[in-house]
Amino acid sequence: MSSSGNVVYDGFIKMPYNWAAGDTGSWFLTQLRDHKKIWGTKCPACEMVFLPPRNHCLSCFVPIGEWVELKPEGVLETYTVLHYHEPALHPFGPPIIYGLIRLDGADTGLLHIISEVEPEGVHTGMRLKAVFAEERTGSPRDIQYFAPVL
Repeated sequence: MSSSGNVVYDGFIKMPYNWAAGDTGSWFLTQLRDHKKIWGTKCPACEMVFLPPRNHCLSCFVPIGEWVELKPEGVLETYTVLHYHEPALHPFGPPIIYGLIRLDGADTGLLHIISEVEPEGVHTGMRLKAVFAEERTGSPRDIQYFAPVL
């Protein structure tokens, strides 16, 4: 066995896949597509509101059945700037800003793309709003991106 250290191999695997969203995810995505509405789920025990919606509470482990409509605006909790571009994976060219946005009324954040702002203008705590795609297909990309609230 060699003690020369770890071997690093640069490779790239592009693997298309299908993913079943389940009852909760399907209803959430249908509401985005058909009504441009963002919904979370609310735990009956601890009253946490989850976005993306969950069918079981992550804290109490109880089933969740209550839906709560959320406003399309919220606060940026954290973000990163990506300078790598792979057209099949990222809809915009670099730099791409990904952020964790906690919508008003939610206790958890939604990871999404931030646009209409340069990386230098992004900061935690900034207010953002959802911008919906013109053509929606029932996917998380029905929210095209989040933009600063002016």
